[in-house]
Amino acid sequence: MDAAEQFRAWVDEGHADLPLPGGGGTAERWAGLTAFGAVDLAAARLAEGHADAAAILAELTGEQVAPGEYWGVWAAAPRSLTARHDHTGWRISGDRPWCSGAHTLTDALVTAQTPGGQALFHVRTADAAPLPDTWAATGMAASDSGTVRFAATPARPVGDPGAYLDRPGFWHGGIGVAAVWLGGARGVARPLFDRADHDPHQLAHLGAVDELLSTGDAVLADAARTVDAAPKADAERLALRVRAAIERVATGVLDHVGRATGAGPLCADAAHGRRVADLTVYLRQSHAERDLARLGELGTRP
Repeated sequence: MDAAEQFRAWVDEGHADLPLPGGGGTAERWAGLTAFGAVDLAAARLAEGHADAAAILAELTGEQVAPGEYWGVWAAAPRSLTARHDHTGWRISGDRPWCSGAHTLTDALVTAQTPGGQALFHVRTADAAPLPDTWAATGMAASDSGTVRFAATPARPVGDPGAYLDRPGFWHGGIGVAAVWLGGARGVARPLFDRADHDPHQLAHLGAVDELLSTGDAVLADAARTVDAAPKADAERLALRVRAAIERVATGVLDHVGRATGAGPLCADAAHGRRVADLTVYLRQSHAERDLARLGELGTRP
């Protein structure tokens, strides 16, 4: 089963119907995303986008995703699309990069520039055109995250201008991405847990990985309690902390597993090699030092 098929199966079987963030089931939501990431990072990327779209719709309009629909959020490079309104309604034009599931989704939420500022719109993906040869990635290749062209594509506003970024759930969604990273780290660690013997060096790496993964679990669990206790609070600082911590966990797992197992699994186990490449690429969705600098601007507690 390829990534697109796995994603559709999760949606069709109801596994992607996760609790909305801030409603008391946030830990369950993020645990579900972590579980997806441990199976297949590319499919999990699509499932995370679908779940995020469902949360955005619920927060801004109260709508629900209908059965048989596969949603995503295409909001990278926000100034790459413009929206105009005429007698037929809103229409969007431009090329949007980083559109995961470009050939798989039925619906997407996209940001576009309007005379009143940046706004969020719902589009049917059948009305847009994925551009060939715009996703040459090795890691996350199966996420199909190429560029999509919009040419006066019909669009429906979702919330008021600015609502997408201003809502509390924006940062909850950012933590959801980190939950998928943690799942990817669990998948990468599998050969070490399967192969570790009484060699003291492998056991040391195994212990380090166990500590890292348990730390990631604890960070997410604590963040879920915080969000459920104050779902409307500004969660930017929380999200930046969680994402930085989980990125460090995942990077540490990649290093320890590689040092413990050597080149063997990377060269002889295609699935493991793909997981390592996928996680390496997906972690770069983090903004790294830029996010740390922003965290410093917000102030830190001793």
